[in-house]
Amino acid sequence: MEVKASLQYARVGEQKARLVANMVRGKDVSDAIKTLTFLNKKTATLLKKLIESAVANADQKKTIDLDKLYVKTVYVDQGPVLKRFRPRAQGRATGVRKRMSHINVVLDER
Repeated sequence: MEVKASLQYARVGEQKARLVANMVRGKDVSDAIKTLTFLNKKTATLLKKLIESAVANADQKKTIDLDKLYVKTVYVDQGPVLKRFRPRAQGRATGVRKRMSHINVVLDER
């Protein structure tokens, strides 16, 4: 039985988040949490909290053995983009795109 958790509007680019998501896809939950704990990326802490949230959702259902959980799917979608500007020389300005992403986790039993 699957359990899900999602994080919307995370202030991290989707391309950078996908690099971290690829590292934990298919791993056992305990291995994934250990990997994310010592990974020096902003997305790692967000994804770790998200996996722990999905485990808590599984614990609420009381029909799933928590020791057999693994990360079935992790996918990162593009969110909205904040458009800002940075002042430049001679009165000009250039655009800065601050990206967001939506992260979804699905855990399942082995």
